[in-house]
This record gives sequence, structure tokens and C-alpha cells, in this order.
Amino acid sequence: MAQDFTRYKARLTGTSAATLFTANSNDTIVGISVANVTGSAVNASVFINDGTNDFYLVKNAPIPSGSALQVLDGGAKVVVQSGDILKVVSDTASSLDTWVSTVDAIS
Repeated sequence: MAQDFTRYKARLTGTSAATLFTANSNDTIVGISVANVTGSAVNASVFINDGTNDFYLVKNAPIPSGSALQVLDGGAKVVVQSGDILKVVSDTASSLDTWVSTVDAIS
């Protein structure tokens, strides 16, 4: 089975959680970058919902104006399983651009 690389993005996310993707039947490894596109510092949260509970990868992390947060830094990996939903939210309206890179169907 070949590896399947995919990207997901959310533009100008604010105070309502944006769904970046829902994992399919393959387990998926993700990398996440969240950028503050405003002129002021914001706080960002990234979490996975397993259908019942929210599990935070980062909660209320400060991101200075014009900066980005690499949610899974230093080679850390998170496996998202079938039905898991990856979401991002900010404390400020229209403040985050988010990019998620995934690989699944790893053989």
C-alpha cells in the first residue's frame, strides 16, 4: 500500500472551532502549523474530538502577532484514528490560518 499525503487548511479561524478534518478508516499521522494573522497577540487551542470528548494538543497557547505555532514540534507525532475530528479555535475573531499535513495508508 502506498503512502497517502494530504493537506487541510482553515483560513481566518476565530472564536468558533473550525473542523480541519475527520480521520477516515486509515490511522493518520499529523503535523500542524497555526499562524496569527492579526496585529495583536492571540491565544489558540488545537484539539481532537473522539466523538465524545475533546483532547487538547495545545490549549490557549499565546501566539504573538505575525508568528506561528508548530503544534507538534521536535518530531512529535500524533496518530488520529478513524472518526477523530481535529479542530482549531482562537480567542480572537478571524485571527488564525492553520495548515495540517497528514500521511496515512502507511505500509
